[in-house]
Order: sequence, then C-alpha cells, then structure tokens
Amino acid sequence: MRYEKKTQPLAPTHVYYKRIARNFLWVGFVLVIMLLIGTVGYHYSRSVYTPWLDAFHNASMILSGMGPVISEDFTAGGKIFSSLYALFSGIVFVGSAGFALMPAIHRLFHKLHLEEK
Repeated sequence: MRYEKKTQPLAPTHVYYKRIARNFLWVGFVLVIMLLIGTVGYHYSRSVYTPWLDAFHNASMILSGMGPVISEDFTAGGKIFSSLYALFSGIVFVGSAGFALMPAIHRLFHKLHLEEK
C-alpha cells in the first residue's frame, strides 16, 4: 500500500475512493475464497455428505461469526476441519474489516497531522 506521507498533501477524493474500492474488492475476493473452502470442507466433513446448500449455509454462518448450524455426525477429520476453519475465519474476517477500513483510517490520521501544522 502506497499512501502519502504526513509531509505530503492530502490525496484528492477520487484517489481516496479508488483506494476504498480496491480494498473492498480484495476483501470480497478473500471472503469468496474462504466461503469456497468452507463449503467444500463442510460438504465432505460428515460421514454422509452434507448437501451443498447446507454446507454453504454452515460456512457462511461460521465466517460471519454466528456459529455452526450443523454440528452432529462429524467424522474426526470433519471436527478438526470445523475447528480450524472457525479459528481461521475469525482471523480473516477481522483482518478483512481492518483492511477495508485502512484508507479511511489513514485519511483521518493524515488530515489530523495536516491540521497540526
């Protein structure tokens, strides 16, 4: 990420909006990949395959922090996958939110430093 230094003037609004859009696109990409990983993992994590829609629903609920919907009948590998996916999803979700807000936070702090001068 290349942002202006505190000695440089504030970036124009069109540059700021471009940064916001780019970061939201990256976050969207990462979340789609996480949903794909979770959906495939939950589909194969039970002794009887979970239907794709239920697997997607379970992955979405874990990724959003709501918790699993289907938790019974997991194989040992399915329980390990479910645990690791939940931990990793929490980290990715919080990190993605920070990454998406990074241009706004940088702009706020940059504006505050310009006003100090």
